[in-house]
Amino acid sequence: MKISELDFYYPEDLVATERVSPSRILLAEKPREITRAELLKLFSPGDLWVVNETKVLKRRVFTKEGLEILFIKPVVSNPDGNTAGFTDWEVLCPSSRWKQGTKQTVGTVSFELIERGRPQKLRASEPLAEDFFEHAGELPLPPYIQKARGERHTRTDDDHEYQSLWAKTGGSLAAPTASFHFDQTFVDDLKACGVEIATVTLHVGLGTFLPVTVDHLDDHVMHAEVAEVPAVTRKKIEETKTRGGRVIAVGTTVTRTLEAMALGHFSESLNGDLHGETSLLIRPGHVWRVVDVLLTNFHQPRSTLFALVAAFSNLEHVRRVYAHAIEQKFRLFSYGDLSVWFRV
Repeated sequence: MKISELDFYYPEDLVATERVSPSRILLAEKPREITRAELLKLFSPGDLWVVNETKVLKRRVFTKEGLEILFIKPVVSNPDGNTAGFTDWEVLCPSSRWKQGTKQTVGTVSFELIERGRPQKLRASEPLAEDFFEHAGELPLPPYIQKARGERHTRTDDDHEYQSLWAKTGGSLAAPTASFHFDQTFVDDLKACGVEIATVTLHVGLGTFLPVTVDHLDDHVMHAEVAEVPAVTRKKIEETKTRGGRVIAVGTTVTRTLEAMALGHFSESLNGDLHGETSLLIRPGHVWRVVDVLLTNFHQPRSTLFALVAAFSNLEHVRRVYAHAIEQKFRLFSYGDLSVWFRV
């Protein structure tokens, strides 16, 4: 598939720069806008919602020299996998602005670029513990929000607005934004309708948000992301399928996790939990094994997330739905509105 097939035009002023509650909801079948009460009626007793429990970490740091660095993960060399206090890190930064032999500084810590590429690697003058990021770091909001705001730094409200209701386990570099649309009142109403909720964890990393730079999607390399599926969630999925219920994925990260599980990407622990990494790229032609309904935001053109939605429905229909959403001024991307897709 050519990346140009995943392209579409959108006005810059539709890029959402903050959360709005309640958000608007677009049912993709027609397409038409629906209310939250109508959304509830789409689901039946015996259906299962699956959400992502990941929590976004403060990993974006601005140096004294004005460089923005996104810390992805430490370069782990010890066998026990302990990542506390490491000096070597994989990062994303504008390395073209980092002159050879110079250092960047944050407080008393200095950084040396030791490897270029994507991602890059740097070495800190002292081990970096979580306290460093809590004091010096910001949540890594997507660059298009920074651009739309005309602001480089996060706002105070972002510290809670850019976390989901289910945020529990720290590890993500971006939020599972489909969860932004739901609060505890909605969850209580959902459960009152006989719908169950289960959890997975996928820590969002380069695999989800790194832009596609090749001409053909088949040539795009997906970076691996860490995921976990608890044994209780596996059991609920099996029970749901057995009784003829539907599995509803709240977001593309949940979708990738569940489909990767079905493809055997994870290892099983003694208690039945699944854990591991997945670099699954879902594109048109994907054979769906678990997910029946997808709740998701409106995604950027030429992205793997847009390709996933096109795989769930079909490309021409997705393009029509997005055109309708843009015409009706739905808010786009991470802080934007919600779309609801039933698998065809």
